[in-house]
Parts: sequence; structure tokens; C-alpha cells
Amino acid sequence: MATRASSSRRVSPASFTPMDVTLFFFFFLLTLTALVEAAGRGVNNNNKNGALGASFIFGDSLVDAGNNNYLPTLSRANMKPNGIDFKASGGNPTGRFTNGRTIGDIVGEELGSANYAIPFLAPNATGKALLAGVNYASGGGGIMNATGRIFVNRLGMDVQVDFFNTTRKQFDDLLGKDKAKDYISKKSIFSITIGANDFLNNYLFPLLSVGTRFTQTPDNFIDDMLDHLRDQLTRLYQLDARKFVIGNVGPIGCIPYQKTINQLAEDECVDLANKLANQYNIRLKSLLEDLNTKLPGAMFVHANVYDLVMELITNYKKYGFITATKACCGNGGQFAGIIPCGPTSSMCEDRDKYVFWDPYHPSEAANVIIAKQLLYGDIKVISPVNLSKLRDM
Repeated sequence: MATRASSSRRVSPASFTPMDVTLFFFFFLLTLTALVEAAGRGVNNNNKNGALGASFIFGDSLVDAGNNNYLPTLSRANMKPNGIDFKASGGNPTGRFTNGRTIGDIVGEELGSANYAIPFLAPNATGKALLAGVNYASGGGGIMNATGRIFVNRLGMDVQVDFFNTTRKQFDDLLGKDKAKDYISKKSIFSITIGANDFLNNYLFPLLSVGTRFTQTPDNFIDDMLDHLRDQLTRLYQLDARKFVIGNVGPIGCIPYQKTINQLAEDECVDLANKLANQYNIRLKSLLEDLNTKLPGAMFVHANVYDLVMELITNYKKYGFITATKACCGNGGQFAGIIPCGPTSSMCEDRDKYVFWDPYHPSEAANVIIAKQLLYGDIKVISPVNLSKLRDM
């Protein structure tokens, strides 16, 4: 069922020897590592007063900075033209699922981080490079361990928390136990952007979801999600995390992929997907309020991503966009919403005029608008405090 969206609408083949192939992959890995390392050094921020300590980023492809480059997975963005506007890599792909910076990158810059949070799986994620923060996010990942099976490999939230446990021990070695605890609990922010895949690539996914949907009602599934998320956030708290920001699930029924496969009009969205997102979002806010009362010294901030993205989709012209329906980079259907962005995709010229970069993910221009609201917005979009205030608490 569809609903109206708010008020709007080569090189020639050659013979390769085994040595050729070995050398190719060796130099490919060196190049990829160099790009990821350059991206990690990308922020030039001289703000020393009130600067953020470390940014620890957990989540899915909305904030993945390259972890999936190092996994045998079908969910990857380390190919052109992804990253075409990412200045830190000279426009080369780093594994980010957008044309430029993610929301996590932009927030880190604005809060005074010295560098972008480095992907946990990157070979150079060691030593002092960790002090600006670590990114554990993974395209295809979800709250539930079964989420994203279609991609073969991905890092779910449980695994991401396990990886932070490793990082936590590394901080003790780098700074000493007392300074490490102070740095993590008082100066660092933990950002969690996850949940969309649990619907799109789990509960709502054709064939794979048949068993789940037969045995669990939507309410049961959402309860299961929130029980798992509570445990995951509590584990981070036990590892000295204190400042959290958790994004709710956006209007997943309005992304180009959903509109294309359901053959919707430009101003329509998939009702069931958005309904599930809203059901989850209401209960997520209650969960965070509960954790704020039960975990002493913690601050759990709720980011209303759903309303922020729906505002861009509904009133896109107000923000200088020409479309909130068609993907800038992609193929298939009237909204280029079936095949993800890659070397053979069609790509728009005016990338800053599109709300969506590909069938699933916002463009950098949209990410900037969303990030600024999270940083400086009022309690309608982020509560009980915005991120600039959370940093200084």
C-alpha cells in the first residue's frame, strides 16, 4: 500500500600470469589502505578549546567509513563514482556510501575532532590514530544478528560492540587506565545509527523474511530489536561510554529503492515500511528515556532523523534541491532506484541538488543539512540536548 508523502510530494582482455594477479592485488591493497589513511587525516581543525576527544561511530551504511572494504561482502562502496566529492581522498572512493562526507564525518568536524574516525578494520587503525575516534559501522549491519544475510558478510551491532571492547583495551595501553577512562567517559561521544536494515534487509525482505514474519508480529519483532539494543547500549556503558546519541529510523518507505520496486508516483511512499519505522521510533525514545534514569552519569540523546529526512523530502525545493525522489547515481526504473551506485551507473551532474546520492543513501548536501540540525537544533529534532551541548557537558 502507498501513501502520499506529507504535504508534497576497459581495457581489452589479456592473459595474466599468477604473478600479475598477485602484484595487482598487492598494489590494490596498498592503494586502498593509502586512501583510507588519507581520509582519516582529512580534518584540519585547529579548534583546541572544547574540542571533542574521540568520536566512536556505530551503525550501518549511512555512516560506514570503509570497514566493508576489508570484508568479503556484497555490500561495498569502494568503487567509483562513490566518494567523488570527498576532498580528503581527492575524490577517490573510501568505502563511504555517498558522494562525500557522511553525517558522522560532518559532526566530527564541527565538534573539533582532529581527524575523521578511522575504520576499525583498516590496517592503520592502531596507536595514536585511535585517539580521534574509531568507526565500527558496516554496510548491511543491523541490531539483530540475522540482519543483512543477503550481503553474505557485514558487522552487526553485537560485533561492533565486541570490537569497541578491543579498542577500550588499546586506550588503556595508550593513555593509562585512569586517563583512558576519563578521556572516553568525559570527552568522547558515542554515535549509533542503526535499525533501518533490520526492516529493509530482514523483516521486510522478500523470501528471507518469510520465517520471521510468520513467527513474529511487527510488535514482537520491534520488541526484540529494542531488547537487543538495550543490551548493546548497556554493554557500551559498562565499558565507560557516557555520552550517547542514537538516531531513530528514517522514512525508509520514501527512499528511491522502495519507490522504484513498488512502482510508486513521485509523491508517494510505502506505507508499511514507514509505519514500522514509526512504531520502532516511538518505543526507541521511551527506551532512551528509561536508560537516562537507570544508568547513572549517562546521557542518551535521541536524534529525530525521521522528521529531519521527511522534511527534506517534503520541502526539498526550500533547501535548494531539484528532486527528493530520484537517485543521483544508480540504475533501474524511473527513479534510478534498483541497482546501487557503481562504475556503470548513470550519474547526475549537479550532485548537490539531489537529496539522495544512490537508491538508499543521502547525498553529502543532504547530510550537511541533517548534521547541522543535530549539532545546533532544538528539542524537536534532538533531545534532551543537541550535540554541541552534549560535547561540552
